Amino acid sequence: MARPHTTQAAHRVPAQATSGLTHDRNRTRAVTGRHATGMATLAPDLQVLAGDEDFFRHFGGTSAELCGRNLFDLLDPSAPAVLREHFLRLHDGRRTRFTERVVGYRSGGRVFSGELTGTAVQGPSDALSAIVVLVKPDDEKAEDDSMAQRRNLLSPLEAQILEGVATGASTVQMAAKLYLSRQGVEYHVGSMLRKMKAPNRAALVSRAYAAGMLTVGTWPARVRPDFVK
Repeated sequence: MARPHTTQAAHRVPAQATSGLTHDRNRTRAVTGRHATGMATLAPDLQVLAGDEDFFRHFGGTSAELCGRNLFDLLDPSAPAVLREHFLRLHDGRRTRFTERVVGYRSGGRVFSGELTGTAVQGPSDALSAIVVLVKPDDEKAEDDSMAQRRNLLSPLEAQILEGVATGASTVQMAAKLYLSRQGVEYHVGSMLRKMKAPNRAALVSRAYAAGMLTVGTWPARVRPDFVK
């Protein structure tokens, strides 16, 4: 296991509390042949206290840059509300472990999707002492292949419509702005739903962010040029 990077304020986490998680991560490495799962220790307030090289690599930063930040600062704002509820239940002692899908930030405005597992670490008084998290991105090679296949996926008009959908514009609003009929807008939205295998507009936007098609940290969101024909 890579040597953890820590801040001076890092809590001392009992070795037995993380042994099962370390076993899970090592098993993942043995199966996939890649260091896919990163591990970090969080304070009860979700501040990153320590992490290994894989954790920092997934989020595209160094220990100095990421330690001390809140975990939710590293995740896309679309992180489900249920994720906060999971952490609240760990804090209250209503559960000891959970796994949830997340979308995280990489460097350069890129994002990745994957699974986050959180496990409560109790102190001597049975109060929550820390939270150990495992972050396992979806298979990186498959993600890279998928990204390559999706390059130049959209026409300029489809890109404009996707940007409209991402900002919550209605069909009528997009039709007026782009000088299209309502049926024309719906046709192009339907085409993108099929291309992205998304069941509805919300899923279309989520998958577009996960694929790195939409810019992160800017509003309104824009389709990145390398995804436009």
